[in-house]
Amino acid sequence: MTIIEKLNKSEGKTLFSFEILPPLKGDTINSVYENVDPLMEFDPAYINVTYHREEIVLKPAGNGLLRKKIIRKRPGTIGLCAAISARYKVETVPHLLCGGFSREDTENALIELDFLGIRNVLALRGDSVKGQRHFMPEPYGNAFAVDLVKQITDLNNGIYIDEELENKHATNFCVGVAGYPEKHFEAPSLNIDIQNLKAKVDAGADYVVTQMFFDNASYFSYVEKCRDAGINVPIIPGIKPFASKRQLSILPTMFHVDLPDALALEVLKSKSNESVRQIGIEWAIEQGRELLAAGVPALHFYSMGRSENIRNIAAQLF
Repeated sequence: MTIIEKLNKSEGKTLFSFEILPPLKGDTINSVYENVDPLMEFDPAYINVTYHREEIVLKPAGNGLLRKKIIRKRPGTIGLCAAISARYKVETVPHLLCGGFSREDTENALIELDFLGIRNVLALRGDSVKGQRHFMPEPYGNAFAVDLVKQITDLNNGIYIDEELENKHATNFCVGVAGYPEKHFEAPSLNIDIQNLKAKVDAGADYVVTQMFFDNASYFSYVEKCRDAGINVPIIPGIKPFASKRQLSILPTMFHVDLPDALALEVLKSKSNESVRQIGIEWAIEQGRELLAAGVPALHFYSMGRSENIRNIAAQLF
């Protein structure tokens, strides 16, 4: 069942979902199962699996030359989705990026997902690689998420890159896209960012999942502005439990989100990361209760590879 089908059939019930990271290269799939297992008791409607571009450094290769060395990689998003689906009998949503993929690479990935019976994808532009000031698409690749959505929609209409391809058929992917309640950091304004989101929906996106936020007022205002702009698909709030003092600087810098004063001050007063994690759990529970009362379509949690705090939150909400 696709995500939009699940949302449409939920009869007003708020669904539970979460996102996981593939294991780092060299780790095993058991590290993923250890984080998924504790959350299955809450009957997740689906599980997102991220895709991460490799991180590279240039090292001397002699004679004044440099060689590229991959220092960090999380492989196996598609395979991991298939493994999770088989093990837990739950829908999975692989992330697809523009960055690092040509249009042909993207089509091949979609064909593989279609073979495996995985009918849901989250279409993202992705970030620039380390050392690049601006996002650079691959040669013959998609430059923006809207272009990626259009390519997926083309496949859903039976349109492939090679028009003479034999035995081609129309796929049936459900497409999610990202939304930013505090605007994407590259957008000149929130209104223009919302117009960019509308372009993705008009191109075929079925639903929106938001970047993390810590003030529900930002989400409610964002949804209202999206509706005023003619965006009528489900908008799912994304929740990230605050977990350490370091995140006071990491989250605003890396994810370009604001932290409410009340949360930041409580964290600053804490004397240990254990107490910070508890603050984060309690804050997310309160966020969740208000969002549940508002009848949001789903609560989507960003696990960042750890599930214990999400389990504590879900136990209070679901």
